[in-house]
Amino acid sequence: MISLPTLITLACSVSSGYAFQTAPSAPYRPASLSHRAETFLPNSSSIAPKNSRNQSLLRIATTANGEKANNDAMIRQIDQKIQNYEKKQEKYLSKLESAKAELEKFKETKQRYLQGDSLGSDTASFSETTARSLVKSMMWRVIAGSVTFFTSLRFSGNISTALSIVGSDFFSKAATMFIGERLMNKSQAGRKGGADDVGRSLAKALLWRLFAIANTLTMSWLIAKDLSIASKIAGSDAVFKTGLMFVYERVWAKIEWGKEYIIEFSI
Repeated sequence: MISLPTLITLACSVSSGYAFQTAPSAPYRPASLSHRAETFLPNSSSIAPKNSRNQSLLRIATTANGEKANNDAMIRQIDQKIQNYEKKQEKYLSKLESAKAELEKFKETKQRYLQGDSLGSDTASFSETTARSLVKSMMWRVIAGSVTFFTSLRFSGNISTALSIVGSDFFSKAATMFIGERLMNKSQAGRKGGADDVGRSLAKALLWRLFAIANTLTMSWLIAKDLSIASKIAGSDAVFKTGLMFVYERVWAKIEWGKEYIIEFSI
């Protein structure tokens, strides 16, 4: 028979066992651990909650999608660049083939001429460059403007009036003559032996003088306010400058600068 003290002792032991199993156990943390190391232990207060972890994953996914979109845009841009340069390549290859064909023509033509064929110097056609026409126009305007200044001064007796008449038509006549040179350049009439013949030079001098007389007469009358003076200035220009321009054209006919000869191929 078990005594009462023994039963009490057993009951206390059983109740202590249940209490030990059901009570939450506190995590063991050695006293020597630092605060930084303690944050990596389980049940630490630094571990993010579930909502925070979901937000972090969402941010990562959003960043990845953004980077993919940027990469796709960059790839499309690179593809467009590739297409543009492929088109340019085709264009330049076509020009290269054309240049090669022209080069072969010139080489074969040169070889034929070296072997004794005539260069056609008696009927050589040529075209004047834009630079040649521009220089011719400006140089003539300086020469003609000087003549106009002295004739204007002679008949008006006023330096200011003479300068006004010269200055009023300097640029207009230079531009007009340049345009006329470019238009005349489209015609090969009167071009023999690689130069303008006498007839072409005379025709150019007369055609230009018709325009210049009308221009000078109008500007002289507007500035001098005297039709008699304007007529004398324009008349003296008509006689003197026609001959002067003919000589000017003959000099330029002998200058090779700015000429581009037209070579006929018979291959």
